[in-house]
Amino acid sequence: MGNFIYFTIQIMMIVLLAPLVNGIIKKIKALTQKRTGAPILQMYFDLYKLLKKSVVISQTSSWIYHVTPYLVFATALAAALLVPVSTMVTPTSFPGDGIMLIYIFVLTRFFLMLAGLDTGSTFGGMGSSREGMISSLIEPSMLISLFTIGLISKSTSIYQMMSTAKLLEIPLVQPVYLMIFIALLVIIIAETSRIPVDDPATHLELTMVHEAMMLEYSGRHLALMELGAVIKQLVLITLLANVFLPHDQLIHLTGMGALILSLLFYIIKVILLAVLIALIEVNTVKLRLFSVPNLAALSFILSFLGFINYFLLGR
Repeated sequence: MGNFIYFTIQIMMIVLLAPLVNGIIKKIKALTQKRTGAPILQMYFDLYKLLKKSVVISQTSSWIYHVTPYLVFATALAAALLVPVSTMVTPTSFPGDGIMLIYIFVLTRFFLMLAGLDTGSTFGGMGSSREGMISSLIEPSMLISLFTIGLISKSTSIYQMMSTAKLLEIPLVQPVYLMIFIALLVIIIAETSRIPVDDPATHLELTMVHEAMMLEYSGRHLALMELGAVIKQLVLITLLANVFLPHDQLIHLTGMGALILSLLFYIIKVILLAVLIALIEVNTVKLRLFSVPNLAALSFILSFLGFINYFLLGR
């Protein structure tokens, strides 16, 4: 019963909230540019419209092109089950850890890159090549960041990482957590293809990365790809919010009231982090492709300094 409640809450919160987070980021960017912008709920309408449309499939595509949208969505749901939105509901046996989370995203990226190459599109191949380069630069930083937090919590389970962070009350006052927080913020920007690494709103083929791999998709396939992308974004934001900004230790209620209050705190934190990501986008410009390694190096240095600090201070 515990697992059923946990899975239900995870799926409902992550899937229903993910398009809203994307809408908030777009709205903040529009307001800072003195534009009205699309409504915050616009992505819900776009997904509904796309799901009703038929798909257009290239004659040169193989089974990889057909299966990728469903695999992207399925892996996003699997990742959503690994990062708890609240510690008030404990699964009977936690189904994974941070290492599994990373390689679920690797599986998604692998098939996205293959799908970009599958139709023989020049821009799809270019996007796949760039995605492979960026991911190879970012993954070491993400691994070191999660290893460091895992060393502190004595486990690679994300639930255990959150439980350990609650005992610290304000983890960000610790140098280790602060450096890993900044490193993971850079990683999230890169993993979700946002400025300064990529521009999700661009229509210039020569500058696209993630969007270039999805150019050949339409209809319900495109809806699944878009929904999978925003779910991945929210999963990473949830990891950042609940490990580095824990809130359940502030709740002194019990039962359903505690759970509802915990979820409300979670939503507030997610909104604040979405605003932070939007402000970073507004105040930076897209980097040239060959400048991206410098940003990846920054995240690696921060995560490695956090790792060293664990042995010097945290241990």
